[in-house]
Amino acid sequence: MQMTHSPPKRSNRMPAASLWLMCRLGLIGVCLLIGRASGGELGPPQDVIFRSQHDGTEQRYVVQVPEGFLTSSPRGVLIALHGHGSDRWQFVNQMRDECRAARDTAAIFNLLYVSPDYRAKTSWMGPAAAADLQQILTELRSQYQLEQVIVSGGSMGGTSALIFAVLHPDQVDGVVSLNGTANITEYRGFPDAIAESYGGTREAVPEIYRQRTAELFPERLTMPVAMTTGGRDTIVPPESCQRLAKVLEQQGRPVWLIHQPEGGHDTNYVDSLKAYAAVVNRVRGQ
Repeated sequence: MQMTHSPPKRSNRMPAASLWLMCRLGLIGVCLLIGRASGGELGPPQDVIFRSQHDGTEQRYVVQVPEGFLTSSPRGVLIALHGHGSDRWQFVNQMRDECRAARDTAAIFNLLYVSPDYRAKTSWMGPAAAADLQQILTELRSQYQLEQVIVSGGSMGGTSALIFAVLHPDQVDGVVSLNGTANITEYRGFPDAIAESYGGTREAVPEIYRQRTAELFPERLTMPVAMTTGGRDTIVPPESCQRLAKVLEQQGRPVWLIHQPEGGHDTNYVDSLKAYAAVVNRVRGQ
């Protein structure tokens, strides 16, 4: 594992005015996050190079260590998976609401913050991406003695968070999927990129697609799961996540669905933070 250059440090502390506003809005999950956490700021981003055990290629991820993390207990990591067309720096640098909420959650909750390439820019959690994330988690657990793993992301990243959780439920303690799909077998977006990542079309390698359809494996999602969807999202339609949430609720699983009927293919800051807060609090037994 090799560390490369670090961009200038930027404050990730949430403004006091934002905290006041969210509490005034009655966002119980967000207020619990603020009231029960004791984090500060994330440390500077470190670009990490590693050699993939899957195929021997050079791969990368970004890690940020929050203040006081090494002395905290228990220790947890928040994995942030980027969207289609982006790379590991999206959830580290971009100011879009989903990215800011992820960084703020890690800082406030004192979570190690990790953003992998996972075979950028068109991953969709294919076999190579899943193997890389497994390897990253193994290295992180060894280095930081992690006890809790929360996998999250937006769009392709939200889809990939659900996929990784059903592929490796024993390695995941919580999932936050922002504007993702829970059914890759029926999803018709980005067919060429997905086929390249999966090693063929859904007709050629149907089992690869089936294994990555979270909706088919609700029994594996025993961990807390939060999903956000938009009623006017035409890039990743909301129906599969809505169906999955209903099944998980019927099975008595800890699940939260935040749906905005007029929303598109994005999640606002408050809803993103609510989703993260719900999962992190539940993972920590609060």
